Amino acid sequence: MAFLLEIIRLGLNNLRLHMLRSVLTSLGIILGVAAVIVMVSIGEGNKQAALRQIQALGATNVIVRSSKPPEAADFGGETRSFVAAYGITRLDMRRMEHSLSDAAYIVPLKAAGAEISYQSQRMGSQVFGTLPRLRKVANLRLESRGRYLTDEDLRNAASVAVIGSEVAQKFFRMRDPLGATFRIDQQAFRVIGVLRPIGLAGGASSPLVGRDWNKDVHIPMTTAENQFGDIVLRRQSGSFSGEQVEIAEIYITANSTDTVLETADRVRRVMEVGHPEFSDVQLIVPWELLENVKKTQLVWNIVLIAIAAISLLVGGIGIMNIMLASVTERTREIGIRRALGATRKHIVAQFLVETGSLTAVGGVLGVLIGVGVSIGLDRVVPWILDLAVVRRYFDVAVTLETQITGWSIIVSFLVASIVGLVFGIYPAVLASRQDPIVALRHD
Repeated sequence: MAFLLEIIRLGLNNLRLHMLRSVLTSLGIILGVAAVIVMVSIGEGNKQAALRQIQALGATNVIVRSSKPPEAADFGGETRSFVAAYGITRLDMRRMEHSLSDAAYIVPLKAAGAEISYQSQRMGSQVFGTLPRLRKVANLRLESRGRYLTDEDLRNAASVAVIGSEVAQKFFRMRDPLGATFRIDQQAFRVIGVLRPIGLAGGASSPLVGRDWNKDVHIPMTTAENQFGDIVLRRQSGSFSGEQVEIAEIYITANSTDTVLETADRVRRVMEVGHPEFSDVQLIVPWELLENVKKTQLVWNIVLIAIAAISLLVGGIGIMNIMLASVTERTREIGIRRALGATRKHIVAQFLVETGSLTAVGGVLGVLIGVGVSIGLDRVVPWILDLAVVRRYFDVAVTLETQITGWSIIVSFLVASIVGLVFGIYPAVLASRQDPIVALRHD
């Protein structure tokens, strides 16, 4: 045991005497371990963010959305005014209610109005007439004060509205929005509630819902039908265009995640009756997206780890090269130790102690750097992108989220240690095979 401790002491002392060389030798391991941790944390963070955004749509929901077909967009360039009719119809809605009577919820949304305004401020409309149960179906949350739409609002076709967080911030920055009156086109509406900020805003899943929920305005479905009808007119550059869409979206909620795919197939068959080519409607199944994200992220993690593993391989090769050079440099030392009674095992042990120490210290430093960079990235990157000089030249809307995983730290450290030892064995064995007499005569 004492002899083993002496070998360890000699190995560590030799590394200390060549401190700069030791640091440069382990640099590949340090960077490799840090790269693995950082890449995995970025991938895992993005995966978790995407999963949260998709789950916010409702894992048991199936969404049917009206989608403007390309031919309707082309028609606008030929005339100064037109009305394009497309999307989900009330007949589709009746078919849906008849064919999916066992669904937990079926909730329609109807687009209403072209513009919302308050005093001198205006913004494009994202107004939807809907039913009170949309709050539960779409996992909507309200600020502590105020309320959502009720059945009484529907019966009375009340001119009340629940506004998104960005609408409240833009129109009512300096005052309480509750009870305030704003306009949808020329119709006056009273604010009864404000939605809490929803993570989908600006996120990867915004294209899935086709809009930013934080800019939504929700009014009773009966009010939307009575006051706005089916045609929305928009004026642009001296001309106007209209869209006739009876229902903008339908949310169908399955009873459980076990039946959501079956429900989606039934919805698809119902919609194929009136829209055989699905040219003006779109079907979104968050549960399918959830599974696809998990599979895609697994492949992405494998690719990232493989790329980072190259750094570990390069680091191992670097250690082997330095240790081979060290064997040549210390040939006389090896000869003296052999002459004084050291066996081949002792020589191998000394060199493995040195390579093991290099990889262990490099692995620890790599872990510390990787964790530090991962923690700092989601704080530093948004700050950099928010700088005036950056926003002046680049239109950036990037969100970066990292999540450190324990397995990436353990695996990267173990792999680094194994790589170092494997690449250190050959120089150690080569050193142990030195002929003592030849080694002693080496200059």
